[in-house]
Amino acid sequence: MYSAAMRMPHDPSAIDRLRPPSPEEPWRVLLSGCIAGLPCGVDGTDYGFGGAMAAFFALPGVVAVPFCPEDAGLGTPRGWPDIHGGDGEDVLAGRARVLDPDGADLTAGMIVGAEAMVRHAHAHAIDFAVLMDMSGACATQVISDGSRFVEERRYRRGVGVAAAALLRAGFPVVSQRDDRTLERLRVRLDPDHVVDAAAEDHHERAWYREYFGTT
Repeated sequence: MYSAAMRMPHDPSAIDRLRPPSPEEPWRVLLSGCIAGLPCGVDGTDYGFGGAMAAFFALPGVVAVPFCPEDAGLGTPRGWPDIHGGDGEDVLAGRARVLDPDGADLTAGMIVGAEAMVRHAHAHAIDFAVLMDMSGACATQVISDGSRFVEERRYRRGVGVAAAALLRAGFPVVSQRDDRTLERLRVRLDPDHVVDAAAEDHHERAWYREYFGTT
């Protein structure tokens, strides 16, 4: 079981525990391949997310280490892999499965990809990971509760399979939607950066609070 404290938006002190970055010894940040612009999405695109964090990774003191666990475990193109019966931690524990929209079982491939991402993280000595939320592999805040291709898509709080594996291995994670945490990370890279006071992490936004009934 992973430590929830390794999800940086839920434990702000996790940012303070990161080593000081520098141009000579930059933070090595594991990045979901689609956010890095790799054509690794289910349809062979980057879903339009390529370059979304270009300004962050243009700063001195940080380098991106891209990886797509779904491509590593299932190939591209592929059917959408959504978790049924739990989240990524439940998949690793054998309590939940990953299925495509036609019901094909993709669990084994998703675990292979997750394990490959952990090996990649170790090989590059990453400091933390920025991952694509609402993904069956990379989510750190929210996943689909079953298939996304239903009349009324359902969601649940939880992590994807690869995110769960990274957390088990001790790597801190943050979503590309966690703007407040990303702002705080940017200050570590650029002390002159002025934090956007209106920035919110995913779990702090109105949609999340209304959907999950949190305050």
